[in-house]
Formats: sequence, C-alpha cells, structure tokens
Amino acid sequence: MDAPLAEKLRPKTLNEFIGQKHLVGKNGVIRKMIEKGKIFSMIFWGPPGCGKTTLARLIAKYIKAEFISFSAVTSTINEVKEIIKKSKEKNLFSKNQTIIFIDEIHRFNKAQQDAFLPYVEDGTITLIGATTENPGFEVIAPLISRCQIYVLYQLKDNEIKKIIDKALTFFPNHKFETEAIKYLINYSHGDARTALNALELATDINKRIDIKTIENTLQQKSIFYDKKGDAHYDTISAFIKSMRGGDPDAALHYLARMIKAGEDPVFIARRMVIFASEDISNAQPTALVLATSCMQAVHMIGMPEASLILAQTATYLATAKKSIASTVGIQKALEDLENINLDPIPLHLRNPENKVMKSLGYEKNHVRYPWLVEKQTGKKINQEYLPKNLRGKKYYIKDF
Repeated sequence: MDAPLAEKLRPKTLNEFIGQKHLVGKNGVIRKMIEKGKIFSMIFWGPPGCGKTTLARLIAKYIKAEFISFSAVTSTINEVKEIIKKSKEKNLFSKNQTIIFIDEIHRFNKAQQDAFLPYVEDGTITLIGATTENPGFEVIAPLISRCQIYVLYQLKDNEIKKIIDKALTFFPNHKFETEAIKYLINYSHGDARTALNALELATDINKRIDIKTIENTLQQKSIFYDKKGDAHYDTISAFIKSMRGGDPDAALHYLARMIKAGEDPVFIARRMVIFASEDISNAQPTALVLATSCMQAVHMIGMPEASLILAQTATYLATAKKSIASTVGIQKALEDLENINLDPIPLHLRNPENKVMKSLGYEKNHVRYPWLVEKQTGKKINQEYLPKNLRGKKYYIKDF
C-alpha cells in the first residue's frame, strides 16, 4: 500500500526539518541535546501539523534509541505498561535508550499519567509526550516536574510553501496554478498535515490543479479550535479584551473565529451579558438590557441567523462607554469580608419581627424614606447604613 504523502515527506534529518528554529536551528536547545547525545523526557506543546511527531522520531534516530509510538486516543495504559516492561528487560542487555512517544498525552487521565512516573524517574524510558493542549492544565504536576516543556509554533506561510514545493515534485505529470497553491497555503492555517492531505486529495481528482479544484476539495478553511481547549479560552479572552479596549473590528474578527469554529452561540452571548455589567455597568446601563436580550434571542433563533444578533451586540458593547465602578466596589466589599472583623449590623436597620426585638431597639429612629423627608422639610438626613467599624468606607467610586 502506497504511503500517504505526509509520510513520504517526513524529514529524515534535522536539516530537512522545516520550522521550529528555536528548537532545531543552529543554536536550538534540542539540536544541542542531540549533539551531546543525551536526551531527557520532554513534552511538545503545539498546534496540529507543526512537527511534534516528526521531531520525536528524529531525536530517536539521531541518538540511536528504540522508538515506540502510542496514541492516547487508541492505546490503553496496559499496552503501554507491557511495552515498558519489555523495554526494561532489554535495557539490562543494551545501553540504548528507549523513547516512548505518546501522542495526545492530555487524553490520558491522571491515573494513567501517574503510571509513567516510576519509569521516567528511574530512567527505564525517556518519555516524549505531544499535546495540543496547555500541559499546565492537562498534564499532572509530578510528570511535568520530570519533563522539559517545549513549545512548538504554528508554521508560517513561507514554511508551508517550502513543504508544498517539496510535495509538488511527487506529481511531475500534474499542472499547478499559482493561485491554487496560494489558496492552499492560506487554507492550511499553518498545519503541514492539512496542506499535504488536501494536496494529495486534489491530485487524485484532477491533473490540472486550479483554485476551483482546491476549493471543491477543501470546502472550507480549517481552523484549529477545540471547544474545551486553549483555542477556546484564548479566543474568548481576545474577544472580551477587544470589546474592553473599544475595538469593534477586532471584536468582530474574534467573534467570526468562534462562529466559524462552531462555538456555542449561547456561551458567547452569556459572556457578553457578564461583560455588560462588569465593564460597562452604569456608564451605559442599556448595555446590560441589550446583552440580556441578545442571549434570549440567540437561544430562541439559533444559528446561522443568531450571528447577526451577536455581531450587533458585540459592536455595541465595544463602542459603549465603560465603567468598572460597581465591579471594583463589589470586589472591595468582598475583600473586607475576608480581612476585617465586622461589627454587627446597626440596630436601626434591623426589622423588629416581635416585641422583644422592638424592645432591644430594632429599627429605632430609622428614617424609611430619607429622600422624601429631605424634600418635605429641606433638612439633610444623615443616617448611617454601614457597620460601626466601616463608617465612611467608600466602595462605589463613580470615576472608575
């Protein structure tokens, strides 16, 4: 069976490896490790198609280590343990390292990840994990403390072009239009595997590859976005910060990313309701009304029409006046609850539910409608509402 194009193009040397110069370039840390012949357990964190698996294979090749690959999606921990057991037996007779490569290591749960610890600790295996998710959240702390974390970045357009140029040599009988290649580079979104798989599929369809062929093959642009992963949190964070900074164009861009990736529209609307109160508040109270109406409308109407409601609300919030007076105020009030030994609620603010409570002074001398008394008498009513040790405390400062 003919190997996939991506496998045929997999680099066989570090010099053939495209991208990640900070790791494999002339002064790259992994290149330096390889040159010294000493590799430690590590975790590669980066988006799909940036070279995590390829780099792990190259490391094993250069140091002449036995390379065993697993996918956390399809492999069980018992399979891994069996291989580790065999590796331990082999190491009794061999000086070569055994590299266990776990793709999508974040898919192993805590107990499964715990199983690696003693073998990494005693040097039975060198673990290389690959993940698209933040290892700080998805990989257990004891394992992280025994591994180096290396970040791999999305490939740049010029790097994707180099990979595609190499791939084109496998199709000498095909004709490729320049615009089609440009579209393919743009479509890949820095994912070499996506680009190569799309190219291979297109060549199976036609001998002449024009932009229409690529469009028909790909259908839509691929966006790396896991609704439970970093892209989810990073994008909503950028969306909120863009509205906070008063940039409706950036807000629409990040909103479009979320819509394109199939994010839950009610989730987006809910975050805008929070934003309306947290960041706009009483500077423009209609913001909360509109955001709440947006959430209700989105829930009732659904996609794709709900995208119009989301866009209207996002641009309104981005351009609205801002105030964090109530946000800062409640935060300060909550801090005082933690840090101050509070005096009792003043008696005149308590309801006298029975005669005993009334005899103790509950609600005594309380003015229920001070504004009305002031209006009728012209006298200022100075009634205290805070506990004794907080008198004069200011939580709500309108200038914020």
